[in-house]
Amino acid sequence: MIDRPPSSASRSRQRRPAAAPEASSPEARRLQWLAQALLIVGLLGLQPSLVLSWVAIGLTLLAGLKLLEAKRLAERRLVGLLQLVCAGVLGALQTDLGPSLLQGLAVFLALAGLLALEAGQGPDWRVLLRRSLQVLLGALPVALALFVMVPRLAPFAPLNDLGQGGARMGLSESLAPGSIASLAANGKPAARVSFEGDQPPAAADRYWRVLVHDRFDGESWQTSPTRPRADPESAAAPAGTGSSTAQQLWVAEASGLEAVPWDGSALPLGRELRINGRGELLHSGRASQRRLYGLGPGQGTDGGWRRVPPRPRDLSLPAGTNPQLEALGRSWQVAGPPAARLALAETWFRSRPFRYSRSPGTLPKLAPLDAFLFERQEGFCGHYASAFSALMRAAGVPARVVSGYQGGTWVQPLAGAGYLDLRQDNAHAWSEVWLEAEGWRRVDPSTWIAPARSGGLRAAPARGAVGWLERQWWALDLAWGRWWLGFDREGQEALLQRLLGERRNLVGVLVLAAVSGGLGISVSVLGWLRRRPEGDPPRRELERSLAALAQRGVIPEAGETLGGFSARLEQSEPELGALLRAVAEPYQLWRYGKGARPAREARLLSASLRRHRRGLERALRRQPRRRPTS
Repeated sequence: MIDRPPSSASRSRQRRPAAAPEASSPEARRLQWLAQALLIVGLLGLQPSLVLSWVAIGLTLLAGLKLLEAKRLAERRLVGLLQLVCAGVLGALQTDLGPSLLQGLAVFLALAGLLALEAGQGPDWRVLLRRSLQVLLGALPVALALFVMVPRLAPFAPLNDLGQGGARMGLSESLAPGSIASLAANGKPAARVSFEGDQPPAAADRYWRVLVHDRFDGESWQTSPTRPRADPESAAAPAGTGSSTAQQLWVAEASGLEAVPWDGSALPLGRELRINGRGELLHSGRASQRRLYGLGPGQGTDGGWRRVPPRPRDLSLPAGTNPQLEALGRSWQVAGPPAARLALAETWFRSRPFRYSRSPGTLPKLAPLDAFLFERQEGFCGHYASAFSALMRAAGVPARVVSGYQGGTWVQPLAGAGYLDLRQDNAHAWSEVWLEAEGWRRVDPSTWIAPARSGGLRAAPARGAVGWLERQWWALDLAWGRWWLGFDREGQEALLQRLLGERRNLVGVLVLAAVSGGLGISVSVLGWLRRRPEGDPPRRELERSLAALAQRGVIPEAGETLGGFSARLEQSEPELGALLRAVAEPYQLWRYGKGARPAREARLLSASLRRHRRGLERALRRQPRRRPTS
């Protein structure tokens, strides 16, 4: 009779390892080493200034050393558990889309390695990977329920940065006239921002402030260590909001600065954000890592910091450091109110042969701004902002320098929302002057010299296939940030408020119900996956060959063996019979031969049977359909 597939009990007996229980399959070792390699790759993106980074490094090295010397089954199990713990620690440190996918793949392989240890010498790596995926799919409903419902915990304070050793890139708290010019050729990413409805601000408002420099020593501008307090109504973030509901979603690269880019008028969402009295948006997250934050509609929130009155240092100007500049500024004091002095300064700049240059060279140590204004008259944005602010102070008008980013490149990916790409070469400096009637007003003297600085959004430049793929990936990363990482504590509280209202005492019941429902779904999914027929690859190839013959009306007689069926078919259809015999004979030798059959032999036989089965199907397609014969 034709061979029938073995029962589930016999399959289980066949897959049990014949070796001692302490032995492990080669598949388990390969899978665990692959998982270990992914964990080591994940270490490359860690910041060494974090305590938790060293915990992750130590655990990963411990798992690797244990994997090298492990011989017993219990030791190999310990390696698998260590790898899962390492992936969890890395997940707490690196939450971006790329590292998250890497950690997920490491968990997938580590779990497959544990399954291989328990299965022994039976299934091959493809079966193990499929089972690992089934386990992860089964656990997904419970994980989602825990993610949505279990209250968020605040980060552990002792696991913050180790001193000031974090990454620093781009802007600095000290700004010399030519310092931003050094970023002109730096194309590294600075930040990305997406807007609700893909509606970026107008070209004239595309200024992204970061730092305010209010101390001047005659050569460079510094940021004061003491920050004035802003209006509490504008500085506080509203409760119950998160970046998932933001109108602007920002992803700022690691900078080493507490301040992050923003437009100066939006409403910060989240307790980690606050606005100080200078109009700097401060983020309490680790400055040595990428930070994600959301901003809501402005509704006049910029009024708080813009109306903070100037302090004496906003008029401070070291006497004698730039005598020509000081004399020119004092001559404008008789022009009238501050607005008239501002207009006079603009007229003076426009009437001189100034040139805008990204490589203006260095200024002398002695009277550097005098040399720029009256001799070279060529400079970058930092030169013009520095010189103009100093002139306004000499004219008796409080002024300061602001550094940040201006413009950006608009990227419209193939799928998803567009976003504004800010690079370090978008770094810019401008000025702010105090006018009693309106507070701090932004003034960009660079636009008086080079009007193109206030141009509109540029289309994404052609940077080859790699640049195109990078922009598409960043779009996915922004979507990941908005819908996954953006579900923070505020978003969770807003969800609970919608579900429970004032009955917050039922949170425990809701969490228990969600976890129970997730468990029920997980058990159902695992049961459904377990009921799916597996079979072995050689058996599947044989059944497909018989099914192809049956579709053409060629079926075995009742009680006919596989060898008898192929011999009978060879008498009437020599080509088909020979092809069926090429499938049947090696299968029967493999199935009923003596001794254990390793997984590699099954894969090789399956590949051989697949070639013969495809030849049989091609031969059947060349023949007309017939009535069933038995």
